[in-house]
Amino acid sequence: MSLQTWAADGLLVPHRTTHLEVANFLAMAQHDLEQCRVEGLSPGWRLNIAYNGLLQTATAALAAAGYRSPAGEGHHYVVIQSLAFTVGFDEVAARKLDTLRKKRHNATYGHPGAVSDGEASDALRLITQVCAQIEAWLRKSHSNLIAR
Repeated sequence: MSLQTWAADGLLVPHRTTHLEVANFLAMAQHDLEQCRVEGLSPGWRLNIAYNGLLQTATAALAAAGYRSPAGEGHHYVVIQSLAFTVGFDEVAARKLDTLRKKRHNATYGHPGAVSDGEASDALRLITQVCAQIEAWLRKSHSNLIAR
């Protein structure tokens, strides 16, 4: 498997990004990571906002690699799983992120109260680390796309 294979299968679309687009994705992610720390939010909502920050950062990495994911069913899965090909995340990391994706989906569309305070805090710590890893990869591998 590769990003090229996914594009041939219609899961990705070739995309030429700009440093402004990458900067916008990263700014949205930073905003989300700040907002999920606002006092009084439910654990499920904190997870949802933090996860969106992860999704924005992963989308920046995918764009830097020359692709975008078409909107629609499976979009989140493809963007998160693409981190194996962009940043080089291993199967363990991909599985943890996919678990968060499913937990967020359940909390958003399934059952209010499905996320505990501890789960939300753990997710926020993991997402913050992952976003930092992705940004470090962008600085190292695609410095031309990092806003000056």
